[in-house]
Amino acid sequence: MLIERDPRIYGLKPFQDLVDAAAPGAVLRPPPGAYAGPVTIDKPLTIDGGGQVSIDAGGKGTVMVLNADGAVLRGLHLTGSGDSHDTDDSCLDVRGHHNVIENLEIDDCLFGIDLKQSNHSVVRGNRVRSKDLELGVRGDGLRLWYSHDNLIEGNEVIDSRDMVAWYSHRNVFRDNLGRRSRYSIHFMFAHDNLVENNRFQDNAVGVYFMYTQGGAARGNLISHATGATGMGVGFKEASGTVIENNEIIYCAIGVGSDLSPFEPDTTIELRGNRFAYNGIAVQFNSETGGNNLRDNVFEGNLTQVSYGGRSDNPEKNFWEGNYWDDYQGFDRDHDGYGDQPHEIRAYADQIWMEFPVARFFRSAPVLELLDFLERLAPFSTPDLILRDARPRFVKPQRESLL
Repeated sequence: MLIERDPRIYGLKPFQDLVDAAAPGAVLRPPPGAYAGPVTIDKPLTIDGGGQVSIDAGGKGTVMVLNADGAVLRGLHLTGSGDSHDTDDSCLDVRGHHNVIENLEIDDCLFGIDLKQSNHSVVRGNRVRSKDLELGVRGDGLRLWYSHDNLIEGNEVIDSRDMVAWYSHRNVFRDNLGRRSRYSIHFMFAHDNLVENNRFQDNAVGVYFMYTQGGAARGNLISHATGATGMGVGFKEASGTVIENNEIIYCAIGVGSDLSPFEPDTTIELRGNRFAYNGIAVQFNSETGGNNLRDNVFEGNLTQVSYGGRSDNPEKNFWEGNYWDDYQGFDRDHDGYGDQPHEIRAYADQIWMEFPVARFFRSAPVLELLDFLERLAPFSTPDLILRDARPRFVKPQRESLL
């Protein structure tokens, strides 16, 4: 009942009346102005607000439910959902297939756009902001649940919680902007999704592949994933993923891998990426091998590569043709590659690798001195972390994604 909602919508005309009066397949261009929600659309319609139509649910429930196939929603402002996680209060709840959702302005909502068992739809050019709540209790700006073969393109998700894809396969996330949220994109049991040409900045985590198979992240800028859990790209029991031509900069951890690749006879491919100015460029936990790193650039990182504990055989991972700014060899034949392999060994830094609580002191003068003495006259055999048999001597030219 409108009387139970925020007083700001008491005098507004219910938008549901316009929807009910429209015939299936009609094009509805409402007069500019503010309308009261909630709205349920159960037939194919094209609703074009021209950027001048606002629908407000008054702080109760979901603003709009699209439960139809082949509909188009364009140029609307949806605002004022409820704040209940139990009922998934959102600005737009999508249940149908082959829909187009574009150029919506979404704010003051718990969940933004929520696709549930919705396939072959286009979500393009929308701007989503959550309610002004603590990060952990905000809803997801964009959520896909059992939704496949969708195009998520050119959206802005800012000050939300996550973009998530659960049990959702073969979706394309392209040219989106994610800022000041928790996960830019979190895949869980979601296979063969493509993430390309996005900009993810100031989030806790950039892209996380959890319990996934296949998929790729290409041409993305992922920066300033900082804090205790800051990570540009993460893997948890993922297999068969390609991470290619991304710019991963100013993150606490550039790439973090845990039990990945997970499936037998699969690999994780990292090639052509730039890891710059991160705390740790690449960190392996629960190392299983099967990671292939080729033609990446490592520069300005506090630590290039680390293992969460000792690795029984670091050569299970393959390194070739990477550029290392701390390489200390020569290129006497001028072929662009170092004459000697590049090796990284753990000296005093083994302390904080094996004892995470010691990371606080990682760059402290006493550890720097201990590391210098250990390299000068090792008290024990240092652990080999990696060997790049053919390191690049000259940093490859690449166009910055900044």
